[in-house]
This record gives sequence, structure tokens and C-alpha cells, in this order.
Amino acid sequence: MPDLLVCGVDDDLVQALKKRAGAHGRSQEAELRAILAAALLTPPRRNLAQLLAAMPEVGVDADFQRRDDQRAAADVFD
Repeated sequence: MPDLLVCGVDDDLVQALKKRAGAHGRSQEAELRAILAAALLTPPRRNLAQLLAAMPEVGVDADFQRRDDQRAAADVFD
């Protein structure tokens, strides 16, 4: 496995890494590997517009119209 050397890291970042590693019960090196993997290997999140655009066309709008049947609504929890 190749090594990675990062120079010139701000002291605040190093302290935050130490704190985060301790909170997760692992070494700083293991924590940094986990951070890199989460940032680089997980698929990017899609926004709402992308999710809506990916939804297939099913049915017609009339299939989803609300009915004004008060009796049916009252019987839902009986």
C-alpha cells in the first residue's frame, strides 16, 4: 500500500484530527484513512431536483387526486 505524506497542515487541523480519532477510538492515521475514504469513495449525494428528475412517470395525475369522502377518512383508524 502506498504512503501519503501531507506537509504544512495547520495545527488546528491536527488537533481536530486527534480529537476526532480519540472520539472514534482509533489512531490518527486510521481516522485520516476513514475521512479520505468517506470523502473520495462514497458516491456523491444527489439534490432534490436530481431525485425528482430520476423518478419514473407512473400513472396520470387523476390517479393522485384527493377525494372528498369524509366517511372514508373517519373510518381510517377504526
